[in-house]
Amino acid sequence: MIVFPNAKINIGLNIIARRPDGYHDLETVFYPIKINDVLEVIECDELEFESSGIDIPGDVNDNLCIKGYHLLKRDFLKLPPVKIHLHKNIPIGAGLGGGSADAAFFIKLMNEKFSLGLSADRMMDYARLLGADCAFFIESKPVFAFEKGDEFEPVKLDLSGYFIVLVMPDEHVSTAEAYRGVKPAPVSESLYELIKTPIANWKRTIKNEFEGHIFRDHPVIRGVKAELYEHGALYASMSGSGASVFGIFEQLPDLKAMEVNYQVFYNV
Repeated sequence: MIVFPNAKINIGLNIIARRPDGYHDLETVFYPIKINDVLEVIECDELEFESSGIDIPGDVNDNLCIKGYHLLKRDFLKLPPVKIHLHKNIPIGAGLGGGSADAAFFIKLMNEKFSLGLSADRMMDYARLLGADCAFFIESKPVFAFEKGDEFEPVKLDLSGYFIVLVMPDEHVSTAEAYRGVKPAPVSESLYELIKTPIANWKRTIKNEFEGHIFRDHPVIRGVKAELYEHGALYASMSGSGASVFGIFEQLPDLKAMEVNYQVFYNV
């Protein structure tokens, strides 16, 4: 059985407060985009994981799909072993939620393949145990995310009439690095309201608070955002904690010059 986990972008990101549990209260808007991994699961004699495409660093036992299997196995004792093959296409360390998407789609796949009878809400509960943004990918619909980024309110946001282009420079920004440089503070106007305004206004009103210090320490990422505006983007921003930057365009831009130095993905 094969599924195609999709990436997401963050439109705006505000860090509101530091939480007693070590996380942060934040607000952001998650929007799904058409950059996909490929995830296949087949029943076998023992639990296995293999990957192709982009190299996945770290211990295989730390992979969120493996952790997702053990999480489900805890409650469904008769769940058989499976062989997991992940073809990685979503850039890693890019603020696109690729690992979280793989985990959420794995839960959905296992639910369907083995008829576990889990509702969307129950699958979200499992996903929240694997990562703050994992639950979003159970339904992959535009949402206003708050608290740790794992509580959602639907938003009526349809960008299908625009062209979203994602640019990935050869940079890596860890989540730890991103959070080290921010100072939590309340916002005067919530993203929940700002996202309803015309896209032409977003450049002035919607910010990603990680950009300040990350642009200082990674000027290449700052330059990518500037180039997207030079090519006519209505709005451009780093996604999540970076390092990818997306632009929203009214017409499909010619970014051949950028393709020489960066990975460029067209969400069309």
